[in-house]
Amino acid sequence: MNNVISNLPLKCTVALAALQDVYDPELGLNVVDLGLIYQLDFDEEAHKIFCRMTLTTQFCPMGASIKTSVENALGLAFPDDEINIALTFDPPWSYDLISEEGRAFLGK
Repeated sequence: MNNVISNLPLKCTVALAALQDVYDPELGLNVVDLGLIYQLDFDEEAHKIFCRMTLTTQFCPMGASIKTSVENALGLAFPDDEINIALTFDPPWSYDLISEEGRAFLGK
């Protein structure tokens, strides 16, 4: 379903479920189906979550809001963990990253 890299697949599934509620307000599609989440790693001992993600463009006007929403959603799903978000544009986002469900939603 997705190409998210993770060291703990079960926790990743929980995290992705939480992130289904975070939407790109311009496209009306969630960050998971948009393919914006590249990596979710969990340090259970240190209670830390690392999320590597991207935006549809480096100049996304809603970028800060989306990043904050991702952090908040992960914080709600894992309240005892510190959330660290890293934005990357390598590789750059493309329409190829959108899930089948997302493409159907967008009519593509």
